[in-house]
Amino acid sequence: MGEEGKRVSLLPLYVVFAVIACASLQLCASDSIFYESFDDDFEGRWIVSEKEDYKGVWKHAKSDGHEDHGLLVSEKARKYAIVKELDEAVSLKDGTAVLQFETRLQNGLECGGAYLKYLRPQDATWKSKEFDNESPYSIMFGPDKCGSTNKVHFIVKHKNPKSGEYIEHHLKYPPSVPSDKLSHVYTAILKPDNEVRILIDGEEKKKANFLSSEDFEPPIIPAKTIPDPDDKKPEDWDERPKIPDPNAVKPDDWDEDAPMEIEDEEAVKPEGWLDDEPEEIDDPEASKPEDWDDEEDGEWEAPKIDNPKCEIAPGCGEWKKPLKRNPAYKGKWHAPLIDNPNYKGIWKPQQIPNPDYFELDHPDIEPVAAIGIEIWTMQDGILFDNILISSDEKTAESYRETTWKPKFEVEKEKQKAEDTAAGFDVLSGFQKKVFDLLYKIADISFLNAYKPKLLDLIEKGEKQPNLTIGILVSIVIVFLTIIFKIIFGGKKPVKITRQTNNSTVAETSNDQGSSREKEEENEEEDTNAPPRKRSTRREN
Repeated sequence: MGEEGKRVSLLPLYVVFAVIACASLQLCASDSIFYESFDDDFEGRWIVSEKEDYKGVWKHAKSDGHEDHGLLVSEKARKYAIVKELDEAVSLKDGTAVLQFETRLQNGLECGGAYLKYLRPQDATWKSKEFDNESPYSIMFGPDKCGSTNKVHFIVKHKNPKSGEYIEHHLKYPPSVPSDKLSHVYTAILKPDNEVRILIDGEEKKKANFLSSEDFEPPIIPAKTIPDPDDKKPEDWDERPKIPDPNAVKPDDWDEDAPMEIEDEEAVKPEGWLDDEPEEIDDPEASKPEDWDDEEDGEWEAPKIDNPKCEIAPGCGEWKKPLKRNPAYKGKWHAPLIDNPNYKGIWKPQQIPNPDYFELDHPDIEPVAAIGIEIWTMQDGILFDNILISSDEKTAESYRETTWKPKFEVEKEKQKAEDTAAGFDVLSGFQKKVFDLLYKIADISFLNAYKPKLLDLIEKGEKQPNLTIGILVSIVIVFLTIIFKIIFGGKKPVKITRQTNNSTVAETSNDQGSSREKEEENEEEDTNAPPRKRSTRREN
């Protein structure tokens, strides 16, 4: 058989192997719309912004401990911007869309972002080298951490069909950023039934609905009604629930000038009190320094020390009667509070139809024409890798299994070995499970107001494993305090009334509101009363 015949007979085998590989890995081009592995240098394919603010230098570098390359943030305290225009815009409305990428915070992340921006089609005059924070995007997704902020952003920029305005809609109660220095893979799955799921390392951390007002702030579908901006509170509208009793009269025996404290007339000077001894004396062991110049430094004086005679005596110096609380003191008189007969509740404007209200069955998310990274960070060592846009969840899962998981397992074992060498291996397994559970608890929506404090405690515990027990006790106390406040700490509802054209409608609100909503429960003390003096040895 000739060479040509051999090539013909072998061709089907190549096809078979290709089909098998594609099926097993599920990395077929039809499912993988865009994929960037950074195996090759990004120069010429990704465009670095030339805007003046972005001084950070991007590098094509290996992930620490691996042969795998990624896109590296190489300098601290810099702004970075880089963008990759796609050959064709990718629709996020037709079927399932999966957005996935890896980051590794090799030096941790104290303050900075590590998120991607999926840019919508830009103006015809826009150029990649002009990419900056003003470049319009459809979705922003990924880690962000600084101060009280610790979240995996998922932000949709949606166009209001009535107003034509693009509005940012933030996912409520997003998951927290992993606090270690290992590789992590972030996945956002957008479904045709309006569901969006956020995965970290393949584990679902958040599920939401694009059109639910409970899941996005502000909601994509705006409220049907809004407060009337032209409605004004009537001048005679009284919001005070309590008022001073106009019929109350100050009692005749109420002395506003009586001092808060008076001398204790029954006090007697303790026996053995040393009237002629000062509380402090010159240090008998002190001597004038040899280089002391009276003309330049002034007359030298020995430093003072406590008089040792006063240590064994009840006290020294002039004895004075101590002060005690004046039983006749009442402070400034105020009329008692009574229910306000003219109270109408807290006023709010009437509701009118929202001119920007619209309805839709599915979010109208703009297609993705480019992928950009535009961040500011105080840390270097942030590595981006394996950026994927796919139409199939299985494809994204296959990439996680083949590109992310092997690296993660190696890094995890290395971290475990380092912890063992450092003496942290005794409770490391238990600690890992405990901290994983604590992070999940901190992500519970009703604890959102306390999330920064909880995350701060959890992170301190992770950074100092030897203090785990103390940290856990602190966290338990915080949780119990929060639960106690939630169960017992609520305030009484305040009546809120809105003025309408036809009637007055009463409503209730649990909002803690401004100071005018709070009832005065305690009378003020006399601001002119003398403050209580600190006791000394003489005032016994």
